[in-house]
Amino acid sequence: MTPRLRRYGGADLRQVVVPLIAVYARVREPLLHLPNYAVATFAERLERHGGEPGFGAVLAFDDEDRPVGYAYGNTVEEGDRWWTRMGEVDARFTRTPALALKEIGVTTPHRGTGLARRVHDELLAGRAEAHVSLMVNAAAGGGKVRRVYESWGYTAIGTSRPSPDSPALTSMIRPIAR
Repeated sequence: MTPRLRRYGGADLRQVVVPLIAVYARVREPLLHLPNYAVATFAERLERHGGEPGFGAVLAFDDEDRPVGYAYGNTVEEGDRWWTRMGEVDARFTRTPALALKEIGVTTPHRGTGLARRVHDELLAGRAEAHVSLMVNAAAGGGKVRRVYESWGYTAIGTSRPSPDSPALTSMIRPIAR
């Protein structure tokens, strides 16, 4: 059965926290021993991001109503720390609100099936922002993850290290409408 997608907004944060944390733990299981990927660290980030303007999330559920994929993000404006920690970013990207894609992932059985792209596209559907930006560990999957984002239309615009425990990340962007 094809996983069903459900959209959530900022008002739904309490409803989405438990399934989001559950699917995050399954997706990131091999990395949970690292401080930046620990479930408690993710839960703290989710709580902070969920309270920021324009929060939205999409979860994918299997036929037994278990979460098997997710994406979430929120609106960022010029001067937001999302942009400032990237260094010099072209003003055409920062002068208008953008969607910061904070997290995306699917469980192992659903990788390579197109589910991540479906979740991604559903998160972007109907958004008012002109661009969507994300950060990716260029080493993830031996570079495969970055190449997937490039195939979705993202281009690199800089690097970032969101926290001392975080690996160096490649900052990427693309127009929402394509």
